[in-house]
Amino acid sequence: MDQLRWEMNPPKLRNPALVCAFRGWNDAASAASSALETLCDSLEVDVLAEIDPEEYFDFQANRPTISFSDGAHRRIEWPRNTFIAARAQGAERDLVLLDGTEPNLKWRTYSETIVKVAEFLKVETVVVLGSLIAEVAHTMPVPITGLASSEVLVKQLNLDRSDYEGPTGIVGVLHDRCRAAGLPSVSLWAAVPHYVSAVPNPKAALALSERLEKITGVAVDVSGLTEETAAYEEQIGRAVSADPEVEELVSRIENEQRKRGAEETEVPSGEALAMEFQRFLRNQNSE
Repeated sequence: MDQLRWEMNPPKLRNPALVCAFRGWNDAASAASSALETLCDSLEVDVLAEIDPEEYFDFQANRPTISFSDGAHRRIEWPRNTFIAARAQGAERDLVLLDGTEPNLKWRTYSETIVKVAEFLKVETVVVLGSLIAEVAHTMPVPITGLASSEVLVKQLNLDRSDYEGPTGIVGVLHDRCRAAGLPSVSLWAAVPHYVSAVPNPKAALALSERLEKITGVAVDVSGLTEETAAYEEQIGRAVSADPEVEELVSRIENEQRKRGAEETEVPSGEALAMEFQRFLRNQNSE
């Protein structure tokens, strides 16, 4: 792990799960990265390590940026891949978060580095978040599909399995590397409407966050995403109603989604109630 720079001594984490999101091709409408940011904002976090970008990025294709520091000095911001320790009060496990950017080069070496970090930190499960452009309506529940490293895990997590075949991104490569290493892994994909894919989609980020809670058992504060979702639906609704052709398109997509099956209403489980209790404890501590 020569390309890894540790920022602190690795802490002792309780039954950790590694949650990854990568900006770029795998992050349509910024849904996956927004879900990871929600985790960072909700939990007690410390930066663990950084992957040196020198070996993995073509800086002409993925250019660094310049910003001012303290209003005077210029600072270069390189593409970042940051491991973060996230402690979850009231939960049975902690998390390791990888806030990443899809690399341009050496995907196998890059994925191997992530797997080695996971093994070093004794990670029990890897969950990789992604979002893709699809023919879905912004008014309907966000479809979440997924893959798991074993059929047992697919059934255990009640995943709607993806049947996609074609080009893949770093999410697919990392998921495959985890499987080869015998590390239980799950990839979750949120579908975002193709007609509004250029703007951030908090509704898809919220759907990913809620499904992630069920997998990890770690409750997070999604109130910000909930408020943003309400505003997003209102704004997109106004824009759609102003264009008859788009309005007709959305209506057709809605009908097709309904035909594929209405979303089932679930009775709150013991895990869901435990997550609500975690939120209550966290709010009490903050007060």
